Amino acid sequence: MTWHSLTLSMGWLAVASGVVGTSYQLRRVRALGAEGVSLATWVLFVYMGCFWITYGFAAHSVEVVSGSVLILPIQLSILFRLAPWRRWAVPARALGYFILCCVVPTVAWGWAGGVFGTGVAMTINRAPQLIELVRHPDALGVSATSWFVGAFGCSLWILYYTGVHLWAALTATAFAGLANLAIALLATWRHGQARQSVIAREVFATSM
Repeated sequence: MTWHSLTLSMGWLAVASGVVGTSYQLRRVRALGAEGVSLATWVLFVYMGCFWITYGFAAHSVEVVSGSVLILPIQLSILFRLAPWRRWAVPARALGYFILCCVVPTVAWGWAGGVFGTGVAMTINRAPQLIELVRHPDALGVSATSWFVGAFGCSLWILYYTGVHLWAALTATAFAGLANLAIALLATWRHGQARQSVIAREVFATSM
């Protein structure tokens, strides 16, 4: 296998991991509700997915375009279950943030500037979800598996970007991957706390 074919394989594996990881989150929201899931985070996911589709065309990367096109319907399904129309101010603020971090740098400094700005946005984008997990012990709707798969997918994208020499995209993805891992670990801890609480209540009930 040549280096070029290996690079392309990493890209398609990253695409697949994105679909799988986002699907895990959708399944959890469908089964358990959206408690603990951040509306701001998922609104920004949709906005930035549109940015990556546009960037993928500019970079002539079928993998980058496919990675966002295939998960966009899944992200929209999750977003629908978060009922953004009930809190219209959140999508409005997110749009302003997206324009400031992604659109303005692209207009001012070209695609490299836009991708670096998107890297900042992708990292900060995870902050609302982290805050939700810190503030609220009930993280029932948050899929730790989804975020772990997302972190793994970021590592695959990093290998792909290394092979195709897209250094701005590599840097942006690296920071996002670290944020994904932090959310995954925190969600796992919250779910562990919830299980311990259930066990404690059952023990108390049986001892009565």
